[in-house]
Amino acid sequence: MPSLPVTVYLYSGCSTCREAGKWLRENNVAFVEKPIRETPPTLDELKRMLAFQNGNLRRLFNSSGLEYRALKLSEKLPAMNETEALTLLSGNGRLVKRPFVLGAKFGLVGFDQPAWAAAFNK
Repeated sequence: MPSLPVTVYLYSGCSTCREAGKWLRENNVAFVEKPIRETPPTLDELKRMLAFQNGNLRRLFNSSGLEYRALKLSEKLPAMNETEALTLLSGNGRLVKRPFVLGAKFGLVGFDQPAWAAAFNK
């Protein structure tokens, strides 16, 4: 059975996302790129990522983003259940921590080059 392709959600206006995309190409990683703002991760993808993040919902949120702050999510998130939080993320790619990478056996949020190298065995 073939493994799932690596899916990478990026935002072209984000320098960290551009750096991550460049790293993937330089390291010959085959991936499917999706624009995170226009096509946020699905509920199923968010659930998979949450499992890779040991159930830590906060890791999935772009807590430094303007929309996160405007919605006062730092105050609201602790009272949200998992379904509410994931539904919010699946409907608004601006709230999702990026880059957002899902492989068959790993999930990465943010760009930490050593963690990426370990995940991709590079």
